[in-house]
Amino acid sequence: MSRNHAIDALLEDLDTLAPAGYFVGLHIRFAAPLLTFQTYPASWTDYYTRNAYALRDPMIAWGISRTGATRWSAIDLPDPFHIMAEAGRHGLNFGVCISCGEISSRTVAGIARSDREFTDEEIAAISGIVLRLHHVSQPPDTLTNAEIEALQVLASGERYANGAAVLGISESALKARLSSARKKLFARTSAEAIQRAKDYRLI
Repeated sequence: MSRNHAIDALLEDLDTLAPAGYFVGLHIRFAAPLLTFQTYPASWTDYYTRNAYALRDPMIAWGISRTGATRWSAIDLPDPFHIMAEAGRHGLNFGVCISCGEISSRTVAGIARSDREFTDEEIAAISGIVLRLHHVSQPPDTLTNAEIEALQVLASGERYANGAAVLGISESALKARLSSARKKLFARTSAEAIQRAKDYRLI
């Protein structure tokens, strides 16, 4: 099973345990996650984004500052913007926060339901899924020299044909190197791969 298929399968498992939706930020480095998945109601997502709550959310703060699992009701951090109460008004009445990984590559997830607190067994199952998501989406520590050169030549503004000529390879070889780099970086486009490689200090 490919890494992308493994991630999709784990997200399906998570979906069954998150009646009111979930948010997963995988491998947060330099304040941005490598991958983000969320199924919260659109009304809450729009409201949350419009009010820049990511910078103020006690759940995110809890997940960045420590690892483990906690019910939202047990988070002991200040919430001066009443974000948790606002979430409840959008059907996210109960939830759990899961956090794992080194501080330099932290994964934080929020899972919600509207009807009751999560049981200890459910929290254990959710924690296992999030931990597996963290491991299967581990970003590369390095790229090959060929992949780095391919990303750098494109980042310099060269088009495929000119970039291939600069490197002394065929255009198809350049595209193959870029494709390999995109897969490693979970990027849909070469431009996204270039940005992620820069963010992760790989180029």
